[in-house]
Amino acid sequence: MKTNWRKEGRSAWTFHERLLAFLDILPTTIPAPRHSEQDKIPYMPEWQMHRWILSRALPPLALHYAIVKSTGGAAWHPVAMVFFYAVWFKAIGIQQIWSLRWQGETYGFLDGQRARDDVPDGSAAKIVHSLSATSTLRPLLMVYLAYDPKVHALVGPHWLYLPLTIGLYGIVLDFWFYWYHRAMHIVGPLWKYHRTHHLTKHPNPLLTLYADAPQELGDIIGIPALTFFTLRMMGVPFNFYDWWLCGQYVVFSELAGHSGVRIHATPPSLLTPILRYFGGDLVIEDHDLHHRRGWRDSFNYGKQTRLWDRVFGTCAPRIESRLGNVDYEHPACIPLW
Repeated sequence: MKTNWRKEGRSAWTFHERLLAFLDILPTTIPAPRHSEQDKIPYMPEWQMHRWILSRALPPLALHYAIVKSTGGAAWHPVAMVFFYAVWFKAIGIQQIWSLRWQGETYGFLDGQRARDDVPDGSAAKIVHSLSATSTLRPLLMVYLAYDPKVHALVGPHWLYLPLTIGLYGIVLDFWFYWYHRAMHIVGPLWKYHRTHHLTKHPNPLLTLYADAPQELGDIIGIPALTFFTLRMMGVPFNFYDWWLCGQYVVFSELAGHSGVRIHATPPSLLTPILRYFGGDLVIEDHDLHHRRGWRDSFNYGKQTRLWDRVFGTCAPRIESRLGNVDYEHPACIPLW
């Protein structure tokens, strides 16, 4: 993963390289604190992550509801829904990349003696297209499968079940992702589409969907669609607005899992204490180790939980987030703004 383009003058940059710089989402160039594997790793309280996610995910729902009420209850056209929520999706993702960069500069990175991978030479366009596709096609999928013009945001009994739904969504999604991801490793014809993603050994958030097109479609559309139909078959109350919130929790975990930030953080969920009791809670280091030490023969296939890795025997031991090395007395933070 060679990166020389950022050392060149901006006049030599491509349009997509300039766009990444304009959005200010390139990985940090500031020297981050370096830690040994024996240094305590700070713990991230879940309430801070809930606060961060909900402070971004709820405003578009409130704004949508206010506009609908002010226009006499007129339902939005599906195209307007896709456009509105895709814009918010992109804005929230950009803000999280900023937050993760700040955390890396503040707390350092896992395997801190080695630098994190940057945007590879000639890959800026691929990364921009991947991030744009994710932030557009996922809202499109949600609208197509779950949008009902007669159901308005912030209204309905589904809100009573939502905290449980968010946790259940992550577990169900991770079941499908686990087997999809594991198949990408063990099935030869599929590995050729996944190996590009594993060229990065120390990823950054921009490389979350650095992959070939077939894998991107599976990540963006296939797995969320399977999760949606599974929850519907289970009888879980689940509409577009539930999906929007569940999706924001998932994206938060996906970007954090590819950040390598040296924090002991678990995807926030009402079910996390139960997962932790059974050793099924995921932390940032789990997926970082999947990239750092895994190749064709790998481990830690889950990306929202470690439950299915635990059930099917594919967990790898943690190094810096190991039991006894977590600092609960001096918690890390994620700035609200």
